[in-house]
Amino acid sequence: MSIPHCLVHGPKDTVGVVVVEGLEAGTDMLCLITENDTTFRLKADSAIPIGHKVALRDIKSGETIVKYGEDIGRAVADIRKGEHLHVHNVKTKRW
Repeated sequence: MSIPHCLVHGPKDTVGVVVVEGLEAGTDMLCLITENDTTFRLKADSAIPIGHKVALRDIKSGETIVKYGEDIGRAVADIRKGEHLHVHNVKTKRW
């Protein structure tokens, strides 16, 4: 198997984590679901820094973001599949 660009904990997650440096918009990413050792392909909609999140599907503003099978916040804007998730479009629900 090739080295993955993105790691996803489980099939219910809505985001994965980019694990390579210099990921550019348009990259055909290999994504690995670690829970069941399966892979899928996802096209990066934007450049995404290593360690940052990428949307695995379209996410509507107000929807819960799931990472590691856990609620990590909510979308504050619509997020396209393959788009970078960060403080500009995701907020914690804690405050």
